[in-house]
Amino acid sequence: MRIAIPVSRGRLCAHFGHCERFALVDVDQTSQQTTTTWLTPPPHEPGVLPQWLHAQGATVVIAGGMGQRARQLFQASGIEVIVGAKPEAPEDLVQAYLNGSLASGPNLCDH
Repeated sequence: MRIAIPVSRGRLCAHFGHCERFALVDVDQTSQQTTTTWLTPPPHEPGVLPQWLHAQGATVVIAGGMGQRARQLFQASGIEVIVGAKPEAPEDLVQAYLNGSLASGPNLCDH
């Protein structure tokens, strides 16, 4: 499993397309151990980030907010999308996702 999280200033970025970088967290399904890779995304253009994250092997995206088109592109690629997550550190979000306690709320950016 590879979880992608848009990050700015060390925490989840509220707007998916305007993050500084992405934390790509690989999760070993057996041991639940994680390894994080940090990548700078390509320039924000409609449809670019879903395609780029798919190419990076993402299987889950945790975001604060995301436009409807991006959500549709992820879903068409079989990538699970969670929106409305709180601006926490990526490690905390991943652990909450893995133990089933990830709190989500309204989509913070629905354009």
